[in-house]
Amino acid sequence: MLFAVICADKPDHLNLRMETRPPHVEWLNGLNAAGQLKIAGPFLDAAGKPCGSMLLIAADDIDAARALAAQDPYAKAGLFESVEIKPYNWVFNNPEA
Repeated sequence: MLFAVICADKPDHLNLRMETRPPHVEWLNGLNAAGQLKIAGPFLDAAGKPCGSMLLIAADDIDAARALAAQDPYAKAGLFESVEIKPYNWVFNNPEA
């Protein structure tokens, strides 16, 4: 099952995001290698700076998706003000459909 993980950064935490980016990317590469990562990237503010994240991940259920999202180095570093996880149905342009 697919889940959208929608994260908003805490205000004025761009430095923490940039400092934590290398382990975050390493974690994403691991998810990708395991076939669990479908899409990932940052939300951008009006100045074009990252201010949040959106991931599309595969997990067995919502609890597994929450556990996976909690492993994100950004989450562990306290970057996010909020994290929302929703079941997702990838209808258009899904390469696996």
